[in-house]
Amino acid sequence: MRTAMQPGGRLSTECFGLMAPILTLWLAVCLSGALAVERANFKTCDQSAFCKRQRALNPGQSPYRALLETMELTNSRLTLQLKNDKNKVRLLLELYRLQGNITRVKINELKPLKPRYEVPDVLIREPPTEPLSLLSQDANGVVLSLGAESQRVIVSALPFRLDIMEGRDVLLSLNSRGLLAFEHLRIRKDTFSYLITGTLASVWNNVKSVFSRQADRETEEANLEDEAMLDEKDEEGMWDETFKSFTDTKPNGPTAVGLDFSLPGVEHVYGIPEHADSLRLKTTDNGDPYRLYNLDVFQYELDNPMALYGSVPVMLAHNAQRTTGMFWLNAAETWVDISSNTAGKTVFGKMLDYVQGSSETPQTDVRWFSESGIIDVFIMLGPTPKDVFSQYASLTGTQAFPLLAALAYHQCRWNYNDQEDVLSVDAGFDEHDIPYDFIWLDIEHTDGKRYFTWDTNKFPTPKEMLQGLMDKKRKMVTIVDPHIKVDSSYKIHNEIKSQGFYTKNKDGGDYEGWCWPGSAGYPDFTREDMRAWWASMFAYDQYEGSMENLYTWNDMNEPSIFNGPEITMHKDSKHGEWEHRDLHNLYGFYVQKATAEGLIQRSGGVERPFVLTRAFFAGSQRYGAVWTGDNAAEWSHLKISIPMCLSMGLVGIAFCGADVGGFFKSPSSELLVRWYQTGAYQPFFRAHAHLDTTRREPWLFGPENTALIREVVRQRYSLLPYWYQQFYHTYHTGHPVMRPLWVEYPQDPATYTLEDEFLIGRDLLVHPVTEEGATGVTAYLPGKEEVWFDVHTFQKHNGGQNLYIPVTMSSIPVFQRGGSIIPRKLRVRRSSSCMEHDPYTLYVALSHQRAAEGELYIDDGHTFNFEKREFIHRRLSFANNNLSSVNLAPEAHFSTLSTIERIVMVGATRPTKATLKTADGQMSQLEFDFDASMSVLTLRKPGMNAGTDWTVMLQ
Repeated sequence: MRTAMQPGGRLSTECFGLMAPILTLWLAVCLSGALAVERANFKTCDQSAFCKRQRALNPGQSPYRALLETMELTNSRLTLQLKNDKNKVRLLLELYRLQGNITRVKINELKPLKPRYEVPDVLIREPPTEPLSLLSQDANGVVLSLGAESQRVIVSALPFRLDIMEGRDVLLSLNSRGLLAFEHLRIRKDTFSYLITGTLASVWNNVKSVFSRQADRETEEANLEDEAMLDEKDEEGMWDETFKSFTDTKPNGPTAVGLDFSLPGVEHVYGIPEHADSLRLKTTDNGDPYRLYNLDVFQYELDNPMALYGSVPVMLAHNAQRTTGMFWLNAAETWVDISSNTAGKTVFGKMLDYVQGSSETPQTDVRWFSESGIIDVFIMLGPTPKDVFSQYASLTGTQAFPLLAALAYHQCRWNYNDQEDVLSVDAGFDEHDIPYDFIWLDIEHTDGKRYFTWDTNKFPTPKEMLQGLMDKKRKMVTIVDPHIKVDSSYKIHNEIKSQGFYTKNKDGGDYEGWCWPGSAGYPDFTREDMRAWWASMFAYDQYEGSMENLYTWNDMNEPSIFNGPEITMHKDSKHGEWEHRDLHNLYGFYVQKATAEGLIQRSGGVERPFVLTRAFFAGSQRYGAVWTGDNAAEWSHLKISIPMCLSMGLVGIAFCGADVGGFFKSPSSELLVRWYQTGAYQPFFRAHAHLDTTRREPWLFGPENTALIREVVRQRYSLLPYWYQQFYHTYHTGHPVMRPLWVEYPQDPATYTLEDEFLIGRDLLVHPVTEEGATGVTAYLPGKEEVWFDVHTFQKHNGGQNLYIPVTMSSIPVFQRGGSIIPRKLRVRRSSSCMEHDPYTLYVALSHQRAAEGELYIDDGHTFNFEKREFIHRRLSFANNNLSSVNLAPEAHFSTLSTIERIVMVGATRPTKATLKTADGQMSQLEFDFDASMSVLTLRKPGMNAGTDWTVMLQ
């Protein structure tokens, strides 16, 4: 769902009341069409004072030196002071070796005037450390061992620099370009002027305590340091900053931090979502850096580094030898510059370098800078892509294991008009034999945009409506946004206000902004007691009309504020002792966290939640799903959904999808069908549309298109066992579900920039059709030793080639990897829960070695009982002409009524007979068919229970 564009400056409560009719009309006009993003509403780097200051620094000799005489080394930590020789300010460097091949570097002021913000709640625990040992030390620096494989850290003193090495290779360098920049807290100079003139002598007594830490400086060096700090020049934007009609007061002055990293041997970097840009990150030398600042961006533009709804400050660097990662733990506005010594070179230029024997080693340089906080960076040293995923998961957690139904199809619109409309759409799916699991209600279902309520005229009996869905084993999602209508008759507002839970403005009053309800307050979700209260509101006796099949959607949680700077909250707003600028990118994280905890608590901790969020940060994966926001019904937006979700998966957010059909505008029937065919193979599968678009339920585009959409939705349902199994794995490992090809083929350079195809797990390769009027696509099939099978025709193709595939409107190029076994359920019903006890069909795709393996995971699909070992997890394998199922979790306990009703073996030879041996030793002969033209063997009705041991022997 979407905001309007920003109407202007900060308005008083009285102004809101007077302007409400005008703004309502204005919003209606703005929303009547799909306008492009108004870029003037959002800052460029030149318009962001701290970004401009940081970027004005040029590479060169760093002013910082390491004071080796201050070094202290304990079993788990090294500390030493860094001194800026220009302003004499000292910093404290902390270096940790963490378990799992991770190095942590923290830099803070040695003696700040007051504490600087350090991000809480994102790390799942304080990371466990491993011993650091000193290898050598001299006047120029120190060398420390990182343990495994000759890894070591070299700290150079003058200028300060930190290198991480393995053997003779430099893996990563910090401050190698001398761009460490740390703006220290200071007293504003005009305060000193007042003191010196004596006109405000009494103030000195009030501020004297600020200098208490400096009062004992009696040495000449300390006095010089003080003088140097006073000599620093104030620049425009340090103490206040104006953008359009908004003035940002900065009582703490300049507080930005920045640091550069060099990656020798690296040409490809990925991550730092969310941006509507390519999978491989581009260099930023000739434009703005990538921006990480959660914003509500109206119909975002493609192929640029503008900030969008979420921010995950994690970057992966990859080459054929190694994958590494950087996690910049800072929740303030952040920009990321990328440069490369190979950027701009053509393929011919690179070939010429090779022929001429150019000795230049590729290198990518990355520079992070944030408006406030400290430098706290985790360097994940891999060496494989999956090692980096596991390392990051050990810090911020893994994707929440969703209920199985959440992986099925979701039908949404802004808005389904009323209860009758919901029932009509629900019946339409049954009439047209299209399965779905969730129907969604947007903001119009509420009583005047008061969340946790229903419009009693449109939805007079919500429990009756929900019960009707429950009878069909279907569910509903309602929207609950974090802007709360300021209305003395509204219970939610009154309770938040009475308990002092609203975010405060810079003057200490409750912060108010303009959003869908009109004048709105914004709860301070950074407070644990506020989050606990919010969670309690999802209890069935608090959220009237709710039932156990009602789930939640958190939108507008950047937070979106129509009359705020950049359509968000003023940075000088207050969350307790902290300014909003310190933690802006955490706001949406906290909203989703509190909501998920509420859904868990309402069931007594039994049921898994489902919460969709638009804004997110590192760690948001622990609380639910994310979508790519307010896209448009354009072919380019369909294409960009693939790299956008791939980027999120690389940084832990596996449950990602895009609005099928595009939120703005109305798609052609061809675009809509192609979008369904793409969305059905992305993790989160939801159709959604703007209220001013024409209705687009799947049966409204003629029988032929209805049939095409029906078929692809049914394909999604048949593959739900495989999807569910992949999410079980990502819950345990942090590996993405939807992944770029280079993750599985890290030594194949042909995969490094591919973004129009992807893998689901290891074993399914998908190349959606995303070009209008396409009659064919070219897919790259990786792995020279691999074989791939078209899942629709069973045609066999060798890996390591570009394959041209003719396509029609019914075509979805999908391939199963030879050597894999994928379970499906082919009896597709009206919802996934209706298929719970249905039988499985196993698709066995044989490798060149005539072998294959896979897994089957089964639990109840909706509770946390899997944490109590209530599940079935089996290994399926084919070798030496025997197909078997063995228990991977003998300590687990669960039973299923599902059987194996069919086994399809692709790339097989004709057997003379097939014998089934069950766990009790019983033997029986199986019927089979063999298609010699396609080498497909089908074993019919073996009938064994899916949770037991069995073997099928072919002779």
